[in-house]
Amino acid sequence: MYIAKIYVTYKPSILDPQGEVIKSALTRLDYTGISQVSQGKYFEVKLDARDVEAANAEVKSFTNSLLINQNTETYRFDLSIVNEDEAIL
Repeated sequence: MYIAKIYVTYKPSILDPQGEVIKSALTRLDYTGISQVSQGKYFEVKLDARDVEAANAEVKSFTNSLLINQNTETYRFDLSIVNEDEAIL
């Protein structure tokens, strides 16, 4: 059993309006060293797969099909082996 931790963010060429609002708020709160803020989505998915290659392929497939907008978003993920009785944290 594997757990995939998937991080989704806007592509570098896409304006991140929520990130810009957060950056502006931080500046108003006198955090002057902030040059960029990016916000995104985070998913944890537990899956059964025969091996790590199959798990990688499945995560890429369902992420591209459902979790991201391929026109505006990109992603990365970490894959770990877990015991069946471990809960998603």
